[in-house]
Amino acid sequence: EKTREVSTEQVRRILVDGSAIILDSRKHSEYVAGHIPGAQNVDVSPSEYVAAVERLVGGDKAKALVLYCNGPFCQASKRISEQLVAAGFTNVRRYQLGIPIWRALGGPTEIELEGILRIFKVDRTAVFFDARSAEEFSKASLPGAHNVPANALASGGLQKAPLPEDDFNTRIVLFGRDFNQARTLADAFSTRPWHNVTYFPGTFEMLRAAIK
Repeated sequence: EKTREVSTEQVRRILVDGSAIILDSRKHSEYVAGHIPGAQNVDVSPSEYVAAVERLVGGDKAKALVLYCNGPFCQASKRISEQLVAAGFTNVRRYQLGIPIWRALGGPTEIELEGILRIFKVDRTAVFFDARSAEEFSKASLPGAHNVPANALASGGLQKAPLPEDDFNTRIVLFGRDFNQARTLADAFSTRPWHNVTYFPGTFEMLRAAIK
């Protein structure tokens, strides 16, 4: 192997200490629909990828990089990491377990605004949960969204929510007034059996304006 692998726990530590740049080597359409928080996606053709990463790190080929893709049998991160090593990058590793195992182990997953808009328009099976207060929710929310106030989680708010218990693969999208509310709700879901859960890190006003 030309590049070493990192574990899920190591990725969790990297997210805390910022000791490496995490690169999502999947297609841009997959990235916007859900990615490891803080991961970056280089939306260029394969022939331009190495040059784009070099620009991303400001020419510092010693910068620590961790690549991931669609799991143990996906070859994207392995292929790209080898290209980076061949181009002179000296600190390249892979999270070969990828996004499927990250989700399955309760890892939080962010969704981009572009991804929400596409899902909202085409995926009628997706379930949206609003983490704002009941008062805010009563005034405005996304059509069809359910309310699970972040401040009510300690008193069993998630247990009272209309969760899709007939299909644990159902796509669940979380949002709130801001990042903190959405992430709080996402963390509550991390110990539940649903593993197709993403949260929107932006504000509700940004989301509502885009949906309109």
